[in-house]
Amino acid sequence: MTATVSHPPTTEADDRFSSSSLRLSLAPVGSAPALLDGAWWPRSRDLGAELPSLTAVLDPLWGRITRVTVNPTQWPVIPRKVPVAGHVVNVGWFRDEQDPHELLLRSYHVGRWNLLVVPPRTAPDSAAWLMAAASDPRGMSTASRLMEEAARLRTLRDADRAVEAVWDSEGGHESRDSDAPPRVPAMTGTVPQQPRGR
Repeated sequence: MTATVSHPPTTEADDRFSSSSLRLSLAPVGSAPALLDGAWWPRSRDLGAELPSLTAVLDPLWGRITRVTVNPTQWPVIPRKVPVAGHVVNVGWFRDEQDPHELLLRSYHVGRWNLLVVPPRTAPDSAAWLMAAASDPRGMSTASRLMEEAARLRTLRDADRAVEAVWDSEGGHESRDSDAPPRVPAMTGTVPQQPRGR
């Protein structure tokens, strides 16, 4: 499964209804166990509204999802039960025991899976990086470590853009006539005399 990255509208509510595609990335089937099994980029923080579309995709792949746990720091309202296609998913939460950026899914017959939850308002380039990193079967980072790394990369990118903006403002990207030869900076100085032959 691959990530579907789209540019977010102005509000989470608009975004939730703007597209029906699920933004989900999963590690390849049969890959070595990693700390994360993939990433999910919900369109809002409304778990009751977001969970049915996630389970609709995962139930056929992983068996019927019967229980989900989250960390309440990322979800303002946590319903105890969420009706999904043909059954009910029980929802629980753990503040200290569960990574704040992780969703734990359980199926009675098959097992459990951990997904990184990409915050809904994340920029598309950061979300794409997070989803790829979380679904990498060689990945050994926790959800929080990936979020920290994405923030570090975003800070570096913003710093690079700031340096480039200063460079541009000082004439770094001047528009040139395409027929004119490139300017060669003037150099001053003396050239030392070379000794003449014997």
